[in-house]
Amino acid sequence: MVRKNTGFPYCLACLPFLLPVCAGAADPAAGQTLPPIVVTATRSEQSSFDVPGSIDAVGVDASDTLGINPSEYLQGVPGLLTRDRQNYAQDEQISIRGFGARSTFGVRGVRLYTDGIPATMPDGQGQVSNFGLGSADRIEVLRGPFSALYGNSSGGVIQIFTADGKDPPELRFGLDGGSYGTYRIDANARGRAGILGYNVDLSQFYTDGYRGHSRAERENGNAKFNLDLGDGRRLTLIANTVALPNADDPLGQTRAQFETDPRLPTPVALQFDTRKSVHQQQGGAIYEQSLSDSQGIRVLGYYGQRDVQQFQSIPVATQLKASSPGGVIDLDGGYGGTDARWTYRGALADKPFDLAAGVSYDRQDQHRLGYNNFVGSVVGVQGALRRDEQDDEYNFDEYVQATWSFAERWLLSAGARHSDVKFSADDNYIVLGNPDDSGRVDYSATTPVAGLMYRASERWHLYASYGNGFETPTFNELGYRPDGSAGINFGLVPARSRNGEIGSKLLIGDGGEFNVALFQANTRHELAVDNSSGGRTTYQNVDRAQRRGAEMKFDYPIAQHWRAQLAYTFLDARFLSSFLTCPAASACTAPNTRVAAGARIPGVPRSDFYAALRYGEKLGWNAAVEATAASNVATNDLNTQYAPGYGVINLSGGYAFKLHDAKISTFLRLNNVFDKSYIGSVIVNDSNGRYYEPAPGRTIFGGVQIALK
Repeated sequence: MVRKNTGFPYCLACLPFLLPVCAGAADPAAGQTLPPIVVTATRSEQSSFDVPGSIDAVGVDASDTLGINPSEYLQGVPGLLTRDRQNYAQDEQISIRGFGARSTFGVRGVRLYTDGIPATMPDGQGQVSNFGLGSADRIEVLRGPFSALYGNSSGGVIQIFTADGKDPPELRFGLDGGSYGTYRIDANARGRAGILGYNVDLSQFYTDGYRGHSRAERENGNAKFNLDLGDGRRLTLIANTVALPNADDPLGQTRAQFETDPRLPTPVALQFDTRKSVHQQQGGAIYEQSLSDSQGIRVLGYYGQRDVQQFQSIPVATQLKASSPGGVIDLDGGYGGTDARWTYRGALADKPFDLAAGVSYDRQDQHRLGYNNFVGSVVGVQGALRRDEQDDEYNFDEYVQATWSFAERWLLSAGARHSDVKFSADDNYIVLGNPDDSGRVDYSATTPVAGLMYRASERWHLYASYGNGFETPTFNELGYRPDGSAGINFGLVPARSRNGEIGSKLLIGDGGEFNVALFQANTRHELAVDNSSGGRTTYQNVDRAQRRGAEMKFDYPIAQHWRAQLAYTFLDARFLSSFLTCPAASACTAPNTRVAAGARIPGVPRSDFYAALRYGEKLGWNAAVEATAASNVATNDLNTQYAPGYGVINLSGGYAFKLHDAKISTFLRLNNVFDKSYIGSVIVNDSNGRYYEPAPGRTIFGGVQIALK
């Protein structure tokens, strides 16, 4: 049965019941701890409390965790689903309010940034493996309509910021380790010398992996230099590198394999030695200058190089077809871009008014090679060339955004972005049975956004926002046609969404907050699987889809040194139109099975819950108990299989003390205390029905950090 698109009335009916509770909790005489300052939502420094949208800033502090993946810090952000796949060949699984859930590797549908430099390419494909957690200050997570002001695939925005170097200088050394042969070594130097601030971090990570054939090693480097040039001028230099020499890929499991032994790799992973290697280096510069007391400019430029090689488990019989691109993917190429912005902070009609206007250009030039993954009877090795293609993509965008406090209690924020995204593929491998697959396709969109905030009191704000967004297919999704041949799938068009949100933000006590948001996104031309066989997936557009739900965040200092945290997300994500697809593990070459209208979008739990009780002192003991839970998740568009819901408990504790000029911090962490066997993430629409990625059982980790000043 098709669900009617009822819009927001159901949300409006709920809000009056929440507001009296919020109002009763407010305490105007309470302490003066202020919400964090953020920049992602408005492109200028502003309190998160004064943004008419959902944004959270999470401090990055490795005092009770390993500091390997962003998911370790972001569990308490509502609306954000971030899962450690236990597979470093495929990166983390990240979605925001259901956007990006279809990604089987990397991150799609969510824009990623490191210090303003895109970690998402123009086509919308991104990865978080180069996030410099050892040198980071905070991670900002923007959800809802205002994300659209970041362009293509901005169902949400995640941005990590490196800390500025400050006096006094500090050296940090960390060593962490634990279950499954896991360890991480980190060295960091930060400080200030005259006009130069610096923060340099190097880390090495290694794990044998929870599952067989999931060994991985990774080296990260991140450096940030700030130069104060005087007269309102500032230059920031950024360098970032990541090396993943080898990450074994155990592949997903079928339900039967999971129930037999969740630690086993899939047999073909061993047969073909499935694995991935990545090497990436990038650098950037940001120049900022004040033109007057009210005006300034900011110019960013960056360039990087990224090389990827991946051995897949494509059957030899499939590769024998003339049109096959092989079972080894080899990518290398450069990427870069610029963003130039003018800002104004002054008054309009004698009321505070901020304005930002700019242009951005991003480009990726990628040489894509494909090889057989066999030589004779030996598999898992690089064989004959099967693909030679130059893939280029770029976007050129213009944007404007303004915030106006037009009355004592009212704030209006609005903006728009125009995006042009262009793809081209030049085929250099043309043989009998594999014709010229060259092609070009262009997309464009204008995405307006507006939000209105009402300051009910100094500690209670209400807001509503609405805007449009769009998401192009990625190059991987464009790369195969429904008939199974390589080349751009000209039939695909961008998904376009209309997003609305209403919410309440309340400051409680000294440094506490209680936030509620109700949201809905209606999408036309949703991207979904057309058919999937032999390890290759092609895509189609579905007429209509809908994501709607509610978020709640409660963060409260219940006593000296004690803090309670709670985050909950309810999300109903469904296809509103029926469409045809191919069942997994079938010989289907053309869609022949109907997905019913109302089917759940795979990879999205309806309920996601996080709670924590923390005790901590700057020097002395710290401890925490955490609970996480999620409801079941559909694994495919047909909704024929589900990953069951789960709930787990984690414990951590540590002690920090001074020894001469050094601060020594220790921690011990026990994850999944009750050794729950559960599926931590899923590979949606896997062509072989291997949907399930098991989470580890009980694990223990510990570490020590020495900070010298």
